[in-house]
Amino acid sequence: MNKNFAALIILYSGIILFTLSACNSNRISSDVIENPNTASGKGDLSQLPSFKFEAESHDFGKIVQGETVSFPFKFRNTGKSDLVISDVSTSCGCTVPSFPKAPVHPGQDGIIRVTFNSAGKRGFQNKNIVVVANTQPNTFVLRIKAEVSMAGSQK
Repeated sequence: MNKNFAALIILYSGIILFTLSACNSNRISSDVIENPNTASGKGDLSQLPSFKFEAESHDFGKIVQGETVSFPFKFRNTGKSDLVISDVSTSCGCTVPSFPKAPVHPGQDGIIRVTFNSAGKRGFQNKNIVVVANTQPNTFVLRIKAEVSMAGSQK
């Protein structure tokens, strides 16, 4: 029984070491993400990237049901380090964003394009687009709206 117990310990040790080494292979480089926050709350925010959008909301006005419309939310990185957008999510599957996957360097411009498909929608539509990036705060909300009417109706 001692032999079996020793063999089990060696087997489990090997599995644990293999698992730990596999987990460490996909680490995110600390060069990309810097978090200046500290327990005391006195972090240096001056070196972080930041967004400056030309517009934070867009009104498509009146559109016909089934129409697909897009708007480019143009921005500039006004901070002092690379801006990395990790995710852009929407409040509805009818709204699809596209965004830069590469870092946006200080002083560079970028575009988050938002496409709204009005199929199956009626009336006033308000959609939120949440941008997650290495900024402080780390989320930013863009908004689009439209009034969707049935084809042939006079609203």
